[in-house]
Order: sequence, then structure tokens, then C-alpha cells
Amino acid sequence: MTTTTRPLLQTRLLKAGYYGREVVRAVNLSVQKGEVVCLLGPNGAGKSTTLLTIAGELEPVDGVVLFNNVPTYTPMHQRVRTGGIGLVTEERLVFTKMSARDNLRVGGGSVDKALELFPELEPRLSVRGGMLSGGEQQMLALARALSRNPSLLLADELSLGLAPKIVDRLLGAVRDAADNNGTGALIVEQHARKALKYSDRMYLMARGQILLELPADEAMIRIDEIEETYLSGTSETEEDHIERKRRFDRRKVWRRQRVREREISRLTGKLVSTRSEADDDYYFDVEQRRRDNQERQKRR
Repeated sequence: MTTTTRPLLQTRLLKAGYYGREVVRAVNLSVQKGEVVCLLGPNGAGKSTTLLTIAGELEPVDGVVLFNNVPTYTPMHQRVRTGGIGLVTEERLVFTKMSARDNLRVGGGSVDKALELFPELEPRLSVRGGMLSGGEQQMLALARALSRNPSLLLADELSLGLAPKIVDRLLGAVRDAADNNGTGALIVEQHARKALKYSDRMYLMARGQILLELPADEAMIRIDEIEETYLSGTSETEEDHIERKRRFDRRKVWRRQRVREREISRLTGKLVSTRSEADDDYYFDVEQRRRDNQERQKRR
């Protein structure tokens, strides 16, 4: 790993979320050139939200993202196309009706460099992306990103649903890119032991905040403690957070409305409304049951 005084990537007091409501708060992290940093945490901790905000898919609610010590506000497609960023999302983003070769070309990647990374893709170059196995699709997505020689790689859940042998191949390729090409990498992972094996440092996130930063070697020594304390449960999901905030805001609006109505009644001597706070609670519960039923219908 090559350490420089100026980080390749840095976030300062980053707040991020959806519809202006933050689910990630005051995140400070950095990645140096040639360094692999893993972002660990349970489901719903805010890891993917952080990564998408760094990539430019989401606008920060507050705070700033810096590349080479320069704040950036460009959208994701510009950061990937001209900003030296390689991105592998959780969905893999493989065009299912295009061949593997065309998938590499459409992403601006070099087919020859991709095959150097993953020679097992060579006999599958003419196969449509949708006909590849999950492991092959993930190799294709990572090869497309790395074959462009990015200065920074952002990868979300490379190991998701894959066999351990495939995961080792993917994380090994990330490690090789860092060591041989000086690529900095921020990888989001749930599988702590695998990620730490190939990383230099780790950040631990829970409930939208960074709780711990450690060198990978030290984290491996404390891995049992970390898994038991931080990774055994599930954080509040981003959707749950948004819904809880929506309920709080709605109740707040209704309480203010009742106060205004009582004040108007006191000043005018006229009954403005017969609705009470108990009625508000009743209608709120009715609305919530309706929304819960809709969510259950969607999951069927």
C-alpha cells in the first residue's frame, strides 16, 4: 500500500438520505491511493447509501465529498465516465441481452485487460449477459470497472449470493489492482472476515454512523468481538427510518393544527372543529394499517 498525505477520496461530515431525510449522519472516511478500505455493518446500516452518495447517484443532504482534495458535485455518470471512478453496484448492472464482450465495450472497458483479470470469461464472451451465472456476471461487472484503470473503485456487496471461491477471486482482483496499479478501493461488505483478509483498513457503520475505524490486522484480531457486538443484529433499515420520520412529522403537524383550532375557538367563541387528539390517533392508526396492508400485498 502506498500512503500519501492527500487522500484519494475523503468525505467530511457527510449526511445522506432520501427525499431530504438523512439516514447517514456525519460520516468522515478516507481512502488513499493503493489502499483497500472495507465498509462493514449490518443490513440497513447505511453502507449502500454512503457508497451511492460518494458515487454521485444521491446528492448529499449535507457535508462534502472530495476527490484528490477537490470537492465534487458532478452527477454519477460524469464521475464514472471522466472522473476516474469504477463502480460496481449491488445489482451488477449487466445488460442481459448483450453479449459479455459487448457488456465490456459499452462500459468503456478493455476486453483484453478484462481477460487478464478473469481468464475464465474468455469462452463466455459471446454469451448473453442474462445467460451467465451469478459469479460470471459479477466477474464481468468488476472486470468492466477495473479494465478502465480507475483511480478509485467503489464496489457494493461483491460477495452477495456467491460461492466462497468466487468471492476470493473477486476480492483478490481488487487487491491486485490496488497493489499493482495504485487503485484505491472502497468496498461495502457484510462478510467481515472475507473483506478484512484483502483490506488495509476498515470502517464499521451502524444506524447511519461510523462507530469504529481500525487497521485490518487489528480488526481480524478483534473479529469475534466485532461480530458479536456490531454485526449480529440488523439495524433499522433506510425504509423504516423514512417511515418512522414520516409518522413523526405527520403527528407533529396534526398537533399544531389542534392547537391553532383551540386558540381560534378561544378568541372567537366559535367551535372550529370537534376533532380531538384521540381522533387524530385513530385516523393515524387507520392510515397506518392501510399502508401496512399495501406493503404486504406488494411482497406477495
